[in-house]
Amino acid sequence: MRKVDEANGLSGPRASALSVLVFRGPQSLGELAAAEGVKPPTMSRLVKSMQAEGLVESRAAAHDQRAVRIAASAKGRRLMLRGREKRLAAIRELVRDASAEERKALETVVELLARSLGKR
Repeated sequence: MRKVDEANGLSGPRASALSVLVFRGPQSLGELAAAEGVKPPTMSRLVKSMQAEGLVESRAAAHDQRAVRIAASAKGRRLMLRGREKRLAAIRELVRDASAEERKALETVVELLARSLGKR
């Protein structure tokens, strides 16, 4: 999947951070850093580079004008959704030759992961 993301113009950390913003919604810098398991200064540098490319934008929070929320821009959202489709196509290709039994086993694993991740 890393190769797919890189072909789409995103490094692993950038793809991951942008994914959080697209699929979870706007985040504070601290929330985004925590979601990615990095320190705020590291996330700050990443966000600044993505802002320079027009992938994310900072906005004042509605409830507190001093608080800043980071959100995916329209360009960033399009890039992430396009990348998601390419990753899904790569996964489909990987399991193309799986037997019916293997596909059922994969389905079970995916359901288990979705259920487990949904509890977080």
